[in-house]
Amino acid sequence: MSFADAAPVPIEADTRQSPNFRALRRLMRRPVAVVAILIIVVIYGAGILAPWVAPYGFNDADFQNRYAEPSLEHPLGTDSLGRDLLSRAIWSAQTTVIVSVAAVLTGGLFLGVTAGLAAGYAGGRTDSIIMRAADTFASVPTILLVLIITATLLPRVIDLARDVEDLTGADWIVSSGAPSYFLVFGALAIFGWTGIARVVRSQVLALRQEPYVTAARASGAGTMRILFVHLLPNLTNLLLVAFTLSFGALATAEVGLTFLGIGVQPPHPSFGLMISEGVGLSNVREHPMLIIVPGMFIVLLVMSFNLLGDQLTDVLSPRHR
Repeated sequence: MSFADAAPVPIEADTRQSPNFRALRRLMRRPVAVVAILIIVVIYGAGILAPWVAPYGFNDADFQNRYAEPSLEHPLGTDSLGRDLLSRAIWSAQTTVIVSVAAVLTGGLFLGVTAGLAAGYAGGRTDSIIMRAADTFASVPTILLVLIITATLLPRVIDLARDVEDLTGADWIVSSGAPSYFLVFGALAIFGWTGIARVVRSQVLALRQEPYVTAARASGAGTMRILFVHLLPNLTNLLLVAFTLSFGALATAEVGLTFLGIGVQPPHPSFGLMISEGVGLSNVREHPMLIIVPGMFIVLLVMSFNLLGDQLTDVLSPRHR
């Protein structure tokens, strides 16, 4: 039999040998991981598509239909102002999406990863300065700082946004809640990058003496190329788990801050604001859905991120490769 007569090897055969593909297959075989992914996709997808999937606007009130029981018109009932709880929850999911994604991208991905790479690879004084800065930020109570930032900067940011509206003619910046969102995710990002930076630094310290890094350095590769082309790809699995857990932690932080009145400001909805509006002994006894609805959404979301992070840890562990 000649080589020309040999049957061609299917493309899938090479793809299936990919470590990432094998890890994905192992993940998809775990029911807990699949359910967690579905919950995250549904809640985050509903938040992203809120203007199209929410039955009502987040502030649409029907004063003739206050505290309504679940029905076809209002599947989860209404609140004290006759606002649809399902719609409020969907719009609140949008707030969680905006704050968590922005905080992860700016704080975790940009600040945390960059600082960790620089500290681990450079070492010496650079490492000492970055880590001492991380210790300083980590030692400051986040809630206290966000309270101070919101109380002092929010009016100024709103005034700045109004000036931008006057200059550009865009009349949606303040009404969209952008200043409030910016301050919340900005504060969470500034004080939330330290954990990612420490994790990245510890791994880079172990990888910077690997032969492929030495070979890249000897071939004349610059520092930025070594950091982002040679070292960063080897941290993908670790960062995937860390960012998954970060989403759950940031969602919890956003809800807690808004519940205390120092997060996203009304009338823009948030799970924390919904819980804050529903607290009270009489509400808990007579209208438990005011607490159950936002509580159910945030518990499902945070639990799904934590469970998915645990499953990713198991799947991406070297002993499974």
